[in-house]
Order: sequence, then C-alpha cells, then structure tokens
Amino acid sequence: MKPTWNRREFLQRTSAATLAALAAGAPVASLLSGCSGWRGRTNGTADTVILLWMAGGMAHTETFDPKRYTAFEKDMEGNRVLSTFPSVPTVLDGIHFSEGLESIGSVMDKGTLIRSYVAADMGHILHSRHQYHWHTCYEPPQTVAAPHLGSWIAKELGPKNPVIPAFVDIGQRFTVGEAEELKAFHTAGFLGNEFGPFFIPDPSQGLESVRPPVGMDASRFERRNQLYNELISNSPVGEYGSDYQKESLRRSMEQAYRLLNSPEAKAFDLSTEPKESYDIYNTGRFGLGCLLARRLTEQGARFISVTTEYEPFMGWDTHENGHTRLKDMKKLIDGPVAQLIKDLDKTGHLDRTLVILASEFSRDMMVEGRPDAKVQEQVNQPDILSDLKFYGMHRHFTDGCSVLMFGGGIKKGFVYGKTADERPCKTIENPVQIDGIHQTIYHALGIPPDTQYEIEGRPFYTTPDGKGKAVKELLA
Repeated sequence: MKPTWNRREFLQRTSAATLAALAAGAPVASLLSGCSGWRGRTNGTADTVILLWMAGGMAHTETFDPKRYTAFEKDMEGNRVLSTFPSVPTVLDGIHFSEGLESIGSVMDKGTLIRSYVAADMGHILHSRHQYHWHTCYEPPQTVAAPHLGSWIAKELGPKNPVIPAFVDIGQRFTVGEAEELKAFHTAGFLGNEFGPFFIPDPSQGLESVRPPVGMDASRFERRNQLYNELISNSPVGEYGSDYQKESLRRSMEQAYRLLNSPEAKAFDLSTEPKESYDIYNTGRFGLGCLLARRLTEQGARFISVTTEYEPFMGWDTHENGHTRLKDMKKLIDGPVAQLIKDLDKTGHLDRTLVILASEFSRDMMVEGRPDAKVQEQVNQPDILSDLKFYGMHRHFTDGCSVLMFGGGIKKGFVYGKTADERPCKTIENPVQIDGIHQTIYHALGIPPDTQYEIEGRPFYTTPDGKGKAVKELLA
C-alpha cells in the first residue's frame, strides 16, 4: 500500500533532505555515466527546452483529448458528462481539440500529441507532491534533495550563453498557498545553487530582475554585492553548507552580476517588443511569460519554465465552476502557445528547441485517482447537477493525461497513445510514465540515460535507478 503522506510530513522530510544537500560535498560524476566523449554525451537534436507548465491539473477531456459533449441542463446526471465543451478540428486530419484551443490546434502539424501520460499512484493526492514528481522524476519525500529537471540540464550541458542564466523560471510566486511545498522542487538540490532557477515571478517586470533598484547607482550595488557575499557566511548555507555548496552559491551570484551589465539584459525588457507581437502574447502573466521565453531562447537560455502558476483553487485547480473557469484558462494559453511555436519556427529556433506543454495530472467529474486505485475524494461532487458550478471536471484523475511536444527532434503531426471514449476515460494504449518523458527530453539533448552522481555513498540517477527509457516512437 502506498503511504499517504500528509502536508506536514512532506515538508518535514523535504526540509531534512535540503539540509542534507547543503552539508553534502561536491557530487561526484560516476565513471559509469556513459563510455564515450565528455560524460558520454551523444549528438542531440535539441539545445534548449521550454516547459509550459499547466499548474493545477489540466483535464484532458476538456483540452486536448475531448470526448462526447453534453450541454448543461439543470438537474442532469453528472455521470452523463464527459466533456463540457464541443470538440473542434485541428490541422491534423481526424484529430480534434476542445473548443477554445483552435490556435494551438492550428500548429499541431509541427509537433506531437501524447494522449496516454499516466501520473503516479502516490496515495492521497496533493498537487505539490505530484508536481514535485513531475519536475524531478522522484516521488517525494526523498532523503536526498532531488534536482529539478532544468537543473540537471543546466549542470550537464552548461549555459549556451555564459551571460544568460541556464535555467529560468517564469511566473511562479512563492507568496501563495503551498509555497514551501513548491520551493521543495524549485531547486538544484545536491547539484548546487549555480544550477538552480533564476526566478522571474512577473514577466512584465522581468527587467527589474536584472538591474539595480531605481535610485541605486552602480557603486552602491557593488557594495551590496560584497555584503551579500559576507552574509552567505552567516546563512544556513554558511552554517551547514559544504565548501562546494558555498562556492556554488557564490558562483550563482556572480552569474547574476555579469548579466546585470550585459547587452543581453535587454531581452528581459518586454517594452521593446513590437506592439503587434506583444498584443498577441499579452493575455496575462502566462502569455507574456511565453514572449519572454521566446526572447530568452533567442539569447541563449538553456531551460525555461513558464507556468500558469499553481495557487490552490485557482487556475486549472477547478474544484468548482470547472466549465466557466476553463473558458478563461483557454483564453490565457491558446494564442500565446501557438504564437510561440510559430515564432520559433519562423526564425529557425524550433529545430533545436524542445517545447513541452504538460500538467501534473488530469481531472474527471466522478473518479478521484484512477478506477483501480481510487483515493480519498477531495470535493463534494453531487450525482445530480442542480447548479452550473458543478458542471466541469473537479476531481483529480491520474490515469489519462495529455502532453504536447514540439521541435527539437520530435515527430511532426503525430499522435501517440489513446484513452477510452467512455468513463473512466483512462489510458488504453501506449501508457507513458514520467521517467519516459524525462528520458525522451534527455535523449533529445544528448544526455545519456545512465547519467548519475554519487551522493551519500550511492548513485543518484536522472531517473530512478537509471531505469527510465526514452519513448523512441516520439522521435523523428
């Protein structure tokens, strides 16, 4: 039986792992990691990754895998409802998306649609735990602070441009609910701070992240930088950190300082974007995050995450008013995602940029978890829908999720996997787990599947036990 860790236990164990990471020495690259070239790297088909993160649980039947549409009627049976939006055709023959995603549907000839991602069975479902699992490939809690996918990539490949942070995270604030849980996987873990994310909570203020505050001249900023280095010694890193972790933190600050005075810093200033282009992306913070991701890709960022942001009961976390809420969510993502793909394709960057759109799990109105492994229900979904607020996908569903992939060596105009047409709309062909997603990404980047470091006297792989395998059917 899977353990049902609660929020407090999750935090206690991840905090302990973080302290252990601080105390750990330099991670030692195993000689078993590959057998040819530097760290066994092969020639990949991608240099950059953009992750478009639909935080909160995006229902596959309401987005990229629509089922039979049933319009709302007062006092209707909830079990009748599989999709609350009509389906619309995409550019691919016979492939439909849910209404409101027409723009993304128009660029699917440039990418692959996975309809069979299966999220892990981890007992009682917590968004932050499933997000931790998706981003690190490790089920929490861990005794070792597992690095984020972007940190592995930053460590193994290094920066494309030494001035631009290798790993940029756009759109997630840590002043909202479950902030500490979110911080647990927004980290480089034992790899060291220099490979962690450069945070830009609001892309419209991205320039503020790379220049001194208004009224602070360069000399004053320099003094602050020196003071910061002194403060490191009095911080938890200074108290508990190994020499490796301390130096890694200092190097991360030096990288940020170099960016401050570089011409590339202008990439963070969205006010320089032509109005016609800016207006297409300007659907909110996520849309502008897609614009910033495009600009940073052009300047040499290695890994960029853009999120709709996880905030409990907001965004894709549709515990009620699912149908009406998703109308707004689709407006936020449809135009910007499609334009990002078009822009990257037009400039030739899509050939070497792998773009992924994903969410931690899906949703269903009647099933929590998956049919053969139901878990505690977290929302009161009546069998009879007397109010429009109950019309939509509210419960967490882990047995069928959609993932989009574009560019970077991925097949074009391809659909992989299948879910059932009737409830439960679970995966019935070609299931894909998270280790397969991660290893497909690493394969595209030329990072060998046996990449590992020795931590606490044992090997720690990019995917658990080094057993993950790329889904070769997705690769061109």
